[in-house]
Amino acid sequence: MKIKETPLKDCYIIEPTIFEDSRGYFYEKFNENKFEELTGMNGHFVQDNISKSSYGVLRGLHLQKGEYAQAKLVSCLEGKVYDVAVDLRRDSPTYGKWFGIELTAENKLQLYVPRGFGHGFSVLSETAVFSYKCDNYYNKESEGSVLWNDKDLNIDWQLPEQDVVLSEKDKLCPAFIDGNF
Repeated sequence: MKIKETPLKDCYIIEPTIFEDSRGYFYEKFNENKFEELTGMNGHFVQDNISKSSYGVLRGLHLQKGEYAQAKLVSCLEGKVYDVAVDLRRDSPTYGKWFGIELTAENKLQLYVPRGFGHGFSVLSETAVFSYKCDNYYNKESEGSVLWNDKDLNIDWQLPEQDVVLSEKDKLCPAFIDGNF
């Protein structure tokens, strides 16, 4: 696997080495030792989550705070999503910056989103199955969020706004300027 830096501190793209032949393909999705060697960061995950969504669904921007903060390794197992990470660590040189990447079943790319980041994705295909590996357990009381269309962040979700489908919870997230994350 190859690790590529993004413009955000500690946020990485993981590109697998794919072995293909007439039978199909094989690749190593993740290797904790290689990840730690190449990034110097902990790559131990304790919880796996899968979601399935339809075109236009936008999930985010979410994070876990405090002792339940989570780093995530995300990928798209079926379909195509536009995945976004936002650095919400106030002491970071990339605080308030975002990075987006298309993750697809075909390109098999993954994005490592460190603790202290907001995360979300929009579904660009008819449906998408999305995978999250988390390095800490989910805790409802530790949820944080930022409004998906915050004017200060100005994220391009790669969807026409009239196509965006949100949960009621995501419609009510605080603005970035409020700093409630």
